[in-house]
Amino acid sequence: MKLTAMKTYIWRIWYMLLPVIRLNTAEDFQWTKNNPGSFYYGTFPAGFLWGVGSSAYQTEGAWDKDGKGPSIWDAFTHKKGKVFRNETGDSACDGYYKVKDDIQLLKELKVNHYLFSISWPRIMPTGIKTEQLNEKGIQFYNDTINSLLENNIIPIVSLYHWDLPQVLQEKYGGWQNISMINYFNDYANLCFEKFGDRVKHWITFSNPWAVAEKGYETGEHAPGLKLGGCGAYKAAHHIIKTHAKVWHSYNNTWRSEQQGMVGISLTSGWGEPVDPHSQTDRDAAERYVQFHLGWFANPIFRGDYPEIMKNYVGRKSAQQGLGTSGLPTFSVQEKNYIKGTSDFLGIGHFTTRYVTQKSFPFLQASSYHTDRDLAELVDPNWPAPGSKWLYSVPWGFRRLLNFIKTQYGNPLIYVTENGISEKVQCTQLCDEWRIEYLKGYINEILKALNDGVNVKGYTAWSLLDKFEWNKGFSERFGFYHIDFKNKNKPRYPKASADYYKEIISANGFPNPREVMSIVNFILLFPLFFDIWANITLNFMKQLKSLIYVNSKLTISILQQISYILFISYILFISQILDSLITHMETVTEIVLPTVFTLCILISIVLLVFYLRNHK
Repeated sequence: MKLTAMKTYIWRIWYMLLPVIRLNTAEDFQWTKNNPGSFYYGTFPAGFLWGVGSSAYQTEGAWDKDGKGPSIWDAFTHKKGKVFRNETGDSACDGYYKVKDDIQLLKELKVNHYLFSISWPRIMPTGIKTEQLNEKGIQFYNDTINSLLENNIIPIVSLYHWDLPQVLQEKYGGWQNISMINYFNDYANLCFEKFGDRVKHWITFSNPWAVAEKGYETGEHAPGLKLGGCGAYKAAHHIIKTHAKVWHSYNNTWRSEQQGMVGISLTSGWGEPVDPHSQTDRDAAERYVQFHLGWFANPIFRGDYPEIMKNYVGRKSAQQGLGTSGLPTFSVQEKNYIKGTSDFLGIGHFTTRYVTQKSFPFLQASSYHTDRDLAELVDPNWPAPGSKWLYSVPWGFRRLLNFIKTQYGNPLIYVTENGISEKVQCTQLCDEWRIEYLKGYINEILKALNDGVNVKGYTAWSLLDKFEWNKGFSERFGFYHIDFKNKNKPRYPKASADYYKEIISANGFPNPREVMSIVNFILLFPLFFDIWANITLNFMKQLKSLIYVNSKLTISILQQISYILFISYILFISQILDSLITHMETVTEIVLPTVFTLCILISIVLLVFYLRNHK
């Protein structure tokens, strides 16, 4: 019987394909085998954005090329003793000359978006719009944005990642001066004008906490001023006002035409009480988060600084004999103007601290750190492969995200920075600690989504090893290793790049049991087919004995019935697949191509028999 022969052919085809199917499933889901007790399997919602980030000064180099003006980081790093081994970002990763190469890396990672910053002095050398514009700098960012879009990568653009034009620092004192509000607004509007037709996600400031605290209190970062707590509070006050001004400018002038969003990116750790049963420790842990995240988020989402911050800074200022609080105040009009000026909240998060109450003695000089009356502790068992401050504590991320949900009305969140460094002198491409970090932290985001937190995207930090501010090139956050001693600055993928690519392809962490149910279906397909073939064969035998017409017509009718039965079988199986697809988007990459391939092969065999029959 010809149908029996056809069945034999299809069995042979299947057993040729079976080793390939087994190999693919083993390779694609090898990484799901590690299943710690607290791990949560699942996938992210459809449309969740995956990306990587970088910043201008850390990667671009070309510090004085094509008309770019100096920034405060150029001036800071050119002074001896400010940066580890006196290294500078003068050439950094040579990103200014390697845009196409780096976009190719983005394509390899299969990311949806790329977060980068615009260098203010590259497009406006003095920082003042009326004095000078640099067309070559503007063209550079136009080309970068266009290349990203041509490769289906969404640009998310930060207007400020710490590189203030040096002229504004020298003339006006930088963020200590209220005049920065208008200068920055002019710069932002130029960016909206030149790039806003293509850029739909804008970040006004990236991690302004570091700008204020490290730039104007401790002096660890540019411009290197040690002004105490008052200097940090004043800088932050002007940054918050500037952010609000830019948001209103976009809202009033550009939004209706460009249909974009403007937010801010705030970096914060999580504070966990040393003793969760102690009210003083719980209060100290809340102060830790409010002095970090709430310092900027509270005015933007609720209209004013956190009450606990106002109370503590005010009391410390009075103890030091200051006439007014070191923390500036907003007028009623300013509160209303600032409140609600964020279409989304960018969150950078790296680590967690245990926090306990600690009262500091009377000090003559105001200090942001002593104003908080707390001590930060770490668990010695927490992994810390790189930066001294960066311990891997994934569970803190979920708690921080839920805090934001509760405190600020569950705003739209994009994770804008999350990653871990290594601190090694030799090439280290097998970065298993980064893989564990990513797995843990991304999984906590998935748990937070299940809690109802409104997270829409994740940005791993960072694409490349790069200049790490006052640490120079001694710490590396990248998915791609760079040999900075080689003048060509070659990029080499680390193991974590492939791992992150797998997470993106799977859209999270598919449940191994769901994966196995799909695999089992594929492996049992021959049994299903055998049942179908035998039923069809018996049906055709019975039908042939009942029909007394021309033999050719009979065979033709029987073959048509066979096709219908086979199609019905495929439709039935597709219903089973459909329920699985809703839970695991990776089915589209594994099962459906296999099923379609089998259907095509079977159809070809059927067609061959049909044509032979009609010769």
